[in-house]
Amino acid sequence: MKNTFSKIGRKLSSLMPTKRRLIQLYAALLANANLKGFATGQIYQGPLKNLCTPGLNCYSCPGAAGACPLGALQNALASSNARVPYYVFGIILLFGVLFGRWICGFLCPFGLLQDLLHKIKTPKIKKSSVTRVLSYFKYVILALFTIILPLIYAFRDFPLPAFCKYICPAGTLGGALGLLLTGANNDLLPMLGPLFTWKFALLIAIVVGCIFFYRFFCRVLCPLGAIYGLFNRISLIGIKLDKPKCTDCGMCHAKCKMDIRHAGDAECISCGECISSCPTGAIRWSGSKFVLPPNEIDGAPASERVQKKYAKRRKVLKITACVLMMAVLLGALVYFNWIDKPSAVPGNQPGAVCYSAELVTLDETGLLDATFALEQNRGKVTVINFWGTWCGPCIEELPHFDAVASEYADQVTVLAVHTEYLGDTASAYIAQHYADSDMIFALDTGEAYYAELGGKGTYPMTVIVDAEGIVATKITTPLTYDELVRAVESALDH
Repeated sequence: MKNTFSKIGRKLSSLMPTKRRLIQLYAALLANANLKGFATGQIYQGPLKNLCTPGLNCYSCPGAAGACPLGALQNALASSNARVPYYVFGIILLFGVLFGRWICGFLCPFGLLQDLLHKIKTPKIKKSSVTRVLSYFKYVILALFTIILPLIYAFRDFPLPAFCKYICPAGTLGGALGLLLTGANNDLLPMLGPLFTWKFALLIAIVVGCIFFYRFFCRVLCPLGAIYGLFNRISLIGIKLDKPKCTDCGMCHAKCKMDIRHAGDAECISCGECISSCPTGAIRWSGSKFVLPPNEIDGAPASERVQKKYAKRRKVLKITACVLMMAVLLGALVYFNWIDKPSAVPGNQPGAVCYSAELVTLDETGLLDATFALEQNRGKVTVINFWGTWCGPCIEELPHFDAVASEYADQVTVLAVHTEYLGDTASAYIAQHYADSDMIFALDTGEAYYAELGGKGTYPMTVIVDAEGIVATKITTPLTYDELVRAVESALDH
């Protein structure tokens, strides 16, 4: 009987989350504090979305409270504003110098998912010289999909966040599926095509890979981990190796599930599991001398008084850290789910009266001009296209709207509304490509107008209002010229 209870106790103990797992859960919840987004199917697009979270967490996830550093990096490379790349590179540099790949081990939501998938009981693929060679492939992904392709297309004025578009599993899981699984987003289903099929198949392959192969995506494909790994030697937080004490016994390598050569190198995610395996005490946490007595660092004897002093210090630090973490999490949850109320969404369906709105417009040089009031446009059909310079499909379809604005100038007003996100790139782009256009350009401050007309975070979106101010149609997919003309003709016949 005693042995039975002992076995049950060990089983329950193995199911309890570790301290690292608790931090991972906390970080995932904090990064996705906009919980109401999972119910409403709407993406948070407030001011905090201009900040990047440290880990891989898709901008388009309904719960995402911040931007993904990889997505921001790719868009920054295509930005016409010279300040944007410096800002994004500075953020990533700051994360790297502070944490290195400790972010991968503790703060990345997709890293947590990979850890949980690997716990599924199946035969596992052990690391070897083959897996170590595969671990270098993420640097190819970093160079090609995160830097080279976005730069090439930036020179063509056609932004292409290649990694996000073609590979990122966090985008497919959190962004695409997170939005599609909400009943409010059934209108997004027609947007699915071969690209979604490819990314969904890739997501399934990565999930299966993570079950058999520890942190498959993290080790082989993740460019963010590749970037942070470059900072492991100098990061302020993480695993540090005291080389004079190291005997190259290989115990840390044997204990670690990643493809490290030694603790703290570029492949180390600073999980800390190797610390207890080191026979010489050469592996420690950075800054551990502040919280551990000398005998736990270098083997020197410590008096009982010193032991008590450090024990008290650790207790104070733990309590302080827990209080601060809970305060930050509570504040985030309150802000996103109670204080930051979404604007009302009137007049967003066909047949509804479209509410009047005034927007700051841009003249042909891209400078702020006057305001456009929808109410004053009664008697003409109004085509409202929500676009962004960072959005490839938006750039591709914008010439169709320009043509309609010219061909139907007496009957139709075309209003091209740029998102606030990277809104400062609009002026230069408009001046270069549409200086003589009949379109009216505007900036959507706070993206309030987009939300009012039922926008849910996907671009482009087109709303056509008939001459009586009634919404004739709302389209959430890119349009060809013929499709746009048919929609306009239908609104004119109302």
